[in-house]
Amino acid sequence: MNFIARLFQSSGPKPVAAVTSIDVGGIAIEVVRKRIRNIHLRVCPPDGSVRISAPLRMSWSVIRDFASSRAAWIRKHQQRMRERPQAAPLEYVDGESHYVWGRPYRLQVRETDASERVELDGDSLLLHVRAGAKRRKRQALLDAWYRERLLEALPERVEKWERLTGVKAGRLSVRKMKSRWGSCNPRSGDIRLNTELAKKPGICLEYVIVHELTHVLEPSHNHRFKSLMDRFMPAWRIHRDELKATVKNDR
Repeated sequence: MNFIARLFQSSGPKPVAAVTSIDVGGIAIEVVRKRIRNIHLRVCPPDGSVRISAPLRMSWSVIRDFASSRAAWIRKHQQRMRERPQAAPLEYVDGESHYVWGRPYRLQVRETDASERVELDGDSLLLHVRAGAKRRKRQALLDAWYRERLLEALPERVEKWERLTGVKAGRLSVRKMKSRWGSCNPRSGDIRLNTELAKKPGICLEYVIVHELTHVLEPSHNHRFKSLMDRFMPAWRIHRDELKATVKNDR
């Protein structure tokens, strides 16, 4: 199956999932119960919201005990997120800096009677829109453009890392995500990537691809996962830290 077909092939029935909110020691936690083997905890940027993914058959007492055992860790990471500087929301007006593959470009908004489009011109990112186009429309055009850039970049990079890791990805999809750079279903090999990666240096995209492919071999972030990452991409921690240090806006 070719790469484009894998981007749009049917992934079959969606796994059953149930979402509930619980309070553990004053910490609000969203619990998603679905068809997975292990329990996972995430503190999500930018607001520090907490999410637990748990197997369908896991009892609530086990889930609560797990959350309680991680309460100090959760509060520590929430505090870090509160202290992290946040960029002002983008307004999609002339003069703003917008990044493409890690390089800053100055946005220039131009009114047009022809087709609305986005293009690079030297150090400028040109946004051609209808007269009176509001912020939401401008953002939608740029989001779609970033999605196209990511789709263009994926075939070569995914095929490269499938070859180097020996792992074949399943269905591939891209979308704008609020709290993740990528995600993987270890059973099916399906991988989803954040369109925001088109704003980062290309090596950061490659890091996320390797990260998700490695999850096909090892679902958790344990010692084996890190050893595999060390083998596939020895400098992966540098690229991970670059993404973690990102000041986020419009996400």
